[in-house]
Amino acid sequence: MKSLFPQSNFPDTYDSLEKIFNNTYDGIVILTLDGDWIKVNDSICELFGYTRNELFNMNIENIVFREDLGVHATKYERLMQGKIYRYRVRQRYFHKDGSLIWVLISVSLINNADGSPSQMIWQFSDVTSRKLNQDKLKLMLGVVREQNERLTAFADIITHNLRSHSGNLSTIKGFLEDEFSWLKENESFVLLRNAIENLEETVSHLTDVAKIKQVDSQQLETLNLYDYIEKAIYTVTAYAKNTKTTIVNNVDEELTIMGVPAYLDSIILNFLTNAIKYRSEERDPEIKLTSLVENDYVIFKISDNGIGIDIEKYGKKLFQLYKTFHTNKDAIGLGLFITKNHIESLGGKVEVTSEIDVGTEFSIFLKSA
Repeated sequence: MKSLFPQSNFPDTYDSLEKIFNNTYDGIVILTLDGDWIKVNDSICELFGYTRNELFNMNIENIVFREDLGVHATKYERLMQGKIYRYRVRQRYFHKDGSLIWVLISVSLINNADGSPSQMIWQFSDVTSRKLNQDKLKLMLGVVREQNERLTAFADIITHNLRSHSGNLSTIKGFLEDEFSWLKENESFVLLRNAIENLEETVSHLTDVAKIKQVDSQQLETLNLYDYIEKAIYTVTAYAKNTKTTIVNNVDEELTIMGVPAYLDSIILNFLTNAIKYRSEERDPEIKLTSLVENDYVIFKISDNGIGIDIEKYGKKLFQLYKTFHTNKDAIGLGLFITKNHIESLGGKVEVTSEIDVGTEFSIFLKSA
């Protein structure tokens, strides 16, 4: 059997290299250019379940899974032509017990003194468990995707049907009020009218929630963050003026993010109106807008000096549907839920810090363009 490490005047070095070769965790094989075994280490025998003698009496292709016989072809040809110096492939093999194993193979050449190839070194890493886990993950993701599509379709149908039915009830209510004017003073009819109006409002909320879907990267546009903030500030000018709120926009005018115009409008407007809505009566309201770039994200910060939120008490519920944390009569617990989902559908996230009677700061992470 030809040795990979020819003996020389340094027997200790030879012994050390032999020990490394035989005791390394990964399998190592020396092959002829035709695929015949020359030398194998102990890990190869453990990997395939064959003794050395059994391996030497077979060609390596004898235990390759049939569909994977040609995976080396193109890269091997480039290796022999000197276009590459090594390559890696993933290939399936049969264990002696008949089970199928996945291995990652690294292939390189041993050259003669004149530079011509003489033998090959193959290094084998068992990746069976990793491959099985990947397959399981793909299967699970496929199931989740299918279920998500079904739930989305179900939500669309439900909201459409509820909208139709609530609309019909509202129309009938209107007919009754026109035809029987005395009903407007009837206590039971007033209760019915309020119930129908509440139903319409709930259906409207559910419709808004159902519309939120993960945005495909191809749908994202390059948007100037500063321009959208200025537009949102203009939209709330009257609200800010009536409440004596000062809004300071220190966002970098050159920053661009990847987003959807309608979503970005909604995100900025909701945080601005919330900052005004939850102002403190003890001081003049002030909102500061700043920005910074971190890795692949633009971080847009909205800070206010309002009444604040008890993060320790409400932090985990802050963005949940229909959760409110103040006595404001206009609060319904929908805005932050939708806004968070809009941000996440754009591939971003939102963080919050707050202190009671000091103020709140929201940090919105959006993908940089």
